[in-house]
Amino acid sequence: MANVLSETKRQQVVALGRLGWALRRIEAATGVRRETASAYLKAAGVGVRPSGRWGRTGAKPANEVTTDPGGALGGGAGAKPANEVTTDLLAPVVAGRVPARSQCAQHHVLVEEALERGRNAVSVYQQLVDEYGYRGSYEGVKRYVRALRGTSVPEAHSVIHTAAGEEGQVDYGEGPMVRYPETGKYRRARLFVFTLGYSRKSVRLLCWKSSSVVWAQLHEETFRRLGGAPRTVVEDNLKEGVLEPDVYDPAVNPLYRDVLRHYGVTALPARVRHPDRKGKVEAGVGHAQRTPLKGMRFESLELAQTHLDKWEVRWADTRIHGTTKRQVAAMFAEERLHLLPLPVEPFRYYRFGERTVHLDGHVEVEGAYYSVPPGHIGRRLHIQWDDSHVRLLLPATGLLIREHLRQIPGRHRTAVADLPARTPPSTLQVLERARHAGTAVGALCAELHRREGEVGVRRMQGVLALARKHGAVAVEEACVTALEVGVPSYRFVRRYVERRAAAGISLKQVDELIRPLTHYRDLIQRLTRGEGETTT
Repeated sequence: MANVLSETKRQQVVALGRLGWALRRIEAATGVRRETASAYLKAAGVGVRPSGRWGRTGAKPANEVTTDPGGALGGGAGAKPANEVTTDLLAPVVAGRVPARSQCAQHHVLVEEALERGRNAVSVYQQLVDEYGYRGSYEGVKRYVRALRGTSVPEAHSVIHTAAGEEGQVDYGEGPMVRYPETGKYRRARLFVFTLGYSRKSVRLLCWKSSSVVWAQLHEETFRRLGGAPRTVVEDNLKEGVLEPDVYDPAVNPLYRDVLRHYGVTALPARVRHPDRKGKVEAGVGHAQRTPLKGMRFESLELAQTHLDKWEVRWADTRIHGTTKRQVAAMFAEERLHLLPLPVEPFRYYRFGERTVHLDGHVEVEGAYYSVPPGHIGRRLHIQWDDSHVRLLLPATGLLIREHLRQIPGRHRTAVADLPARTPPSTLQVLERARHAGTAVGALCAELHRREGEVGVRRMQGVLALARKHGAVAVEEACVTALEVGVPSYRFVRRYVERRAAAGISLKQVDELIRPLTHYRDLIQRLTRGEGETTT
């Protein structure tokens, strides 16, 4: 040999030669002269491309096995087995010329239109079988397509091996054009793809938009379709899943983290700008984009999802995978036994955010106020809420410090433990004035203070203001009614008194009507008890 190459450079030359690269291309990529590269390739037993004769008589290398979708399904007459090596793959092909006596010739217009839309040979073959009853082999379609558009040399990629049930990979991609219901125009949907690392079984779902809730719901739907969950999920650094990317300690979205924890799954965000770590799902996204969805338009998202699901069962699950050399459905049947079982109940979704504790010891959530344990005034807390509960958590540890039932906007929800240990003197004075105003007035104000603490002092003062304005008799009657119906609130008392006043009955008339009735009621009660004769 004219030059002695280093071990790394020698491996590069041999690897590129096995991929079928020309000597000029190897020289341009590695900087090694063609003569030197040719000598090393011959020493490694790799055929050297003669000028103008590469691939005419040689067989395709064994590591470039081409799988035949029809072979796994028995789709085409004379279809080759999926694990058979296709010979003469790199034979020179002139663009525009097609092999003679090809069964695809009668579908030439359809094939050309599909290629113009960017579809590949697999999608063309599947369409011919499904819609036109094509009985030929996939190899024939592949040769026909290659003759029309030429050949391409694949790039080298490493393969990450995982155990059954160990890992799943997830990512978004661009979906098909679907008519958007709100505008009536075609709009590109989003494609969600989840791929299991062992079997390459994929779940593909379509949606219009993404959010933290949608992202989590798509994972839940995926786990239900798979019948279980893998132990880890490798994902991209989308905001729906990762708030702050970090190689060693990424900040995972709390809702997404809790959904995965509910199913026993751990999130493993990939490095930023390193998509090869989740190359299996990247291939799954590209597979769906190139084969069933390329160039397609749908009138609704439901029709698009139905089309995608049928393709998944008919073609994607029954194909022989190019890397594993086994059927995807058969490998998934093995992996399904190793998936984590699904929990009995689905995850209870919530909304989340951050709130500052007010000076009165409460935080505001959708117009209502909820108490916080003492010692947190002015601090920022993490809040989670749904239609029935509000949860307050410490930012640093995620520890739950208080959980409340939802309150209507404008009202306060105060826990008994969050009330001050000692009642201020001004509050005691208000309670004393309420007891002097009437028995029911005092009882209602005491209940307001017990429920709402210092927040209820203003409402207690409002009840006393009603007594000064409308009289103690009307307010006492309103408080009695409020306690009887179980609604001890200032708003109820105010409405009751105002409606009584609006009916046109003056306070003097009310007093004159109530006193005789009260005296007569007491008289009847004493006669009933037999307490002696009473003259009227």
